[in-house]
Amino acid sequence: MAKDKEFERHRQPWTTDEIQKLHTLAKKGIALRAIAKALKRSEESTKDRAKQDGLSIAKLH
Repeated sequence: MAKDKEFERHRQPWTTDEIQKLHTLAKKGIALRAIAKALKRSEESTKDRAKQDGLSIAKLH
């Protein structure tokens, strides 16, 4: 299944580089889906990490 391949990194800890990239993309106003894809993480994981770091992520309209 294609979906399984997307989440090969299931429950992996966030690296410093990933966190920095998340902050950078969120501040640029990039949408959650695009950020998650760029980080090769699920939207849920990305959203949770952003919330944990006090970031707001643009919603897709």
